[in-house]
Amino acid sequence: MLSIGSIVIRVDDLQRQMAFWQAALGFVPRHAPEDDFVILQSPDGKGTCISLDRVPSTVHIPPRIHLDPYTQDQSGEVERLLGLGATRVEWSKRPADADYVIMADPEGNRFCVIDTAGPGSG
Repeated sequence: MLSIGSIVIRVDDLQRQMAFWQAALGFVPRHAPEDDFVILQSPDGKGTCISLDRVPSTVHIPPRIHLDPYTQDQSGEVERLLGLGATRVEWSKRPADADYVIMADPEGNRFCVIDTAGPGSG
């Protein structure tokens, strides 16, 4: 049986992206970062990791894959992430009652902050 150990995000500036995702998720490097690669994990070492791979690539819109971090304080987390350098992404097809807010990290990689506090959320 397989399990997802890590999700890899291509980045241009490894240090900037590492700082963003560490602050966003509270993750820490599993090992000392290399010049072009790092695995970030939860402090307890449990769950899926995020790996950052410094490889030249182009951001695809819409992305073929994106992260969905969950929270019970969506508005607070969105504001915190904006303060860390994320941006909010507007999408004309987003329903008014959507339980997600579309965002992008400092390099434009998209993710959706999912509200798990409301009825039927998550």
